[in-house]
Amino acid sequence: MKLMKTEEAVGQVLCHDITQIIKGVTKDAVFRKGHVIREEDIPVLLSVGKDHIYIWEKEEGMLHENDAAEVLRSICQNEHMEATEPKEGKINLIATVDGLLKIDRKKLRYVNSRGQMMIASIHGDSPVRKGEKLAGTRIIPLLIEEEKMMAVKEACAGEPIFKILPYSIKKVGIITTGNEVYHGRIKDTFTPVIEQKIKEYGMEVVYHTTLDDNHEKITAACREAMAQGAEFVICTGGMSVDPDDKTPLAIKNTGARVVSYGAPILPGAMFLLAYHGEVPIVGLPGCVMYSKKTIFDIVLPRIAARDEITEEDLAGLGEGGLCMDCKVCIYPNCGFGKGR
Repeated sequence: MKLMKTEEAVGQVLCHDITQIIKGVTKDAVFRKGHVIREEDIPVLLSVGKDHIYIWEKEEGMLHENDAAEVLRSICQNEHMEATEPKEGKINLIATVDGLLKIDRKKLRYVNSRGQMMIASIHGDSPVRKGEKLAGTRIIPLLIEEEKMMAVKEACAGEPIFKILPYSIKKVGIITTGNEVYHGRIKDTFTPVIEQKIKEYGMEVVYHTTLDDNHEKITAACREAMAQGAEFVICTGGMSVDPDDKTPLAIKNTGARVVSYGAPILPGAMFLLAYHGEVPIVGLPGCVMYSKKTIFDIVLPRIAARDEITEEDLAGLGEGGLCMDCKVCIYPNCGFGKGR
C-alpha cells in the first residue's frame, strides 16, 4: 500500500473498501476495492474522513484482506453452506439447509490464537435454519504475510472447521405413562407438546400408546415402537424418584445402554437418555409439559441430526444450564444450554 493525499489520488486504484456510516441510514461501502478514483470521487472521500488514502501497490509475499479472508473461508466452509462475496474484508457463511451446526473447536481456537486473523461463529450444537448466518472470517490488518495464511491453511487441512448435519430422524414413537392419564382422571396435555416440538424438526409420530405405571408394559411398548419403525422413542412422565414412577426401570429393561439418568439442567434435571443400538430412547420429566424451554429443547436437535450425545456432553451443560424463564423467550439465541 501507498499512502497519499486524497486530492492527488485521481487515477489510482483503491486497495480496500471505503465505508460510509450515517447513523440510522446506512453503513456500507461507497467505494470497493479495485475502484479507480475519479475527480468526482474526491468530495465523497473527504466527506467520510479520508484526507489521505491508501492506494494499491502489489507487494510480493503479502495478501490483501479480501484474499486472506478467502483463505480462512476455505478452511471453514463445508457442504450445506454458501459463502458471501468479500465485503470490507469479511466473508460470511450461510446455511443452505436446516440442521445442526458442529464445530471443530480445536481448529477454531487454533486460528483465533494466531493473531491478525479471526473466525467468529454462533455456538456449536445449535439448530440452524436455511438462510441463517453461521460464521464470519476476516484478518485484522489490511495486508498480511501470505506465509502466515498458508501455515494456518496447512495446519487446518482436512475436514473443514464447520459442518451442518441435516435432520434425518423422521419416525418417532411416543409412550405416554401415568395412572392418572391412563384411567382418564386427567387429560393428556403432555403428548400434544411433544408432537409440536418434534414437528419443528420434520418428525412424525408412527406409534403412540398410553399406559399405566407398569414397567413391564412400558418396556414392551418401547420394543413395539421400534418394531414398527420408530427411529426415536419418547417416554413421557414417571421420571421422578417416587416408588410409583417406573419409567427409568422400563427403559433400562429394554436392553438399552443408559447414558445418563439426570442432567445438570433446570428445568429438566430428571431427564434420562439411552440408546437401543442406534435408536435414542428418552424419559422426559413433567417440566417439559409446562416450561417454555427445557433439557428436551437442548437435546432434540442433536437427536434429530443423529449426533450421538455422551455422558460428558450432558455433564458439560451445567454452565449455562439454568433457564432464566425470561418474560420474552429468545431461545436458542441465549445462553441456556450453551455449555462447555
